[in-house]
Amino acid sequence: MAAELIRLKVDVVVTSSSASVRAVKKASATTPVVFAAVGDPVASGLVASLAKPGGNITGLTMLSQELSGKRLELLKEAFPKLTRVAALWSSEGTGLEVMKAVQTAAQGLGVKLQSLEIRTANDFDSAFEAAIRERAQSLLTHPLPVINLNRERIIQFAAKNRLPAMYPIPEFTDAGGLMSYAPNYADLYHRAAVYVDKILKGAKPADLPVEQPTKFELVINLKTAKQIGLTIPPNVLARADKVIK
Repeated sequence: MAAELIRLKVDVVVTSSSASVRAVKKASATTPVVFAAVGDPVASGLVASLAKPGGNITGLTMLSQELSGKRLELLKEAFPKLTRVAALWSSEGTGLEVMKAVQTAAQGLGVKLQSLEIRTANDFDSAFEAAIRERAQSLLTHPLPVINLNRERIIQFAAKNRLPAMYPIPEFTDAGGLMSYAPNYADLYHRAAVYVDKILKGAKPADLPVEQPTKFELVINLKTAKQIGLTIPPNVLARADKVIK
């Protein structure tokens, strides 16, 4: 698909995943590429640095490593007695770096982290069984394609086992998940449009620094909390940008 776009001689390619950026990069070293939400473009090798991306690629990062640690902090703040957290993650993309950041956060919070790597959709059943076997008290998920595409399955598992769970995108809470913390993706895409405008007016991607998110959203689904018998502390509830009742 990337090669086809290049053959069509498009002026700019806009995308939102490391895999698609790499595909366009492989197809062309000159066609401008703007990414709207990539976890860590430097660690992924997409750009030389945030300040000076170089090449034909620039855009906005969603701070996957930093936010994954923050999600665990919020989960612990909401449920202070938690000591065992099962983390669903994948080594694809920058998944390994994200998991290391979560492990660091877990050590600081005194939480035992159970690592459950998901490579394909077939891995979920064994991961869920392992979480129950190790008596996980809560669930943490990372913002990766295989996780996001199976959100209904994950939400159902958490609800069935009454596990408080923190998710990486608001689509999880909209679908019945308990909590999510993420950048405001609509804002990232709006800002990506500004990049496109500048490029169409003559700017070079190499000269446009990669920007970080400035707006974040904590979403709490109170309906789900009540269904599984959980109480969200008032101080955490007061910090929520959106509460689903």
